[in-house]
Amino acid sequence: MDKLEVSPANRILIADDNQQNRELVEAYLSDEDYIVEMAEDGCITLEKVEQFQPDLVLLDIMMPKMSGFEVCQQLKTNPATQDIPVLMVTALRENTDIEKAVDAGADDFLSKPVNRLELKTRVRSLLKVRHLTNERDRLLEYLKQIESER
Repeated sequence: MDKLEVSPANRILIADDNQQNRELVEAYLSDEDYIVEMAEDGCITLEKVEQFQPDLVLLDIMMPKMSGFEVCQQLKTNPATQDIPVLMVTALRENTDIEKAVDAGADDFLSKPVNRLELKTRVRSLLKVRHLTNERDRLLEYLKQIESER
């Protein structure tokens, strides 16, 4: 398997107000080498993103204090967090909900109940994109540094 897909440094934040849902997702990902943190509402999710600096956020839409839509929108409008992929995990099935998630900046979606294989595949894919984006940014910074030294 490609090193970019699964790395011991991959940090995942699972945000869901239902403890059983958080634990189930964590259990589905437990055979991978991820560092997992959990949040139970929208406000705590934003705090944990700042402290934990995840590579991926699994975000429930229906949460207390602040919805997943609002959390996603704040993450995507903040330059410090806008590149963190957000995988919306939701029981909502209406097209308008999907449109709202897209408008908020969600990178992908999963419907509840979560399918283990689908979850693992999407997580791996989004982490790969995240690492490729980070690598691109490092290379662009390096090229900029070389150009300035000329």
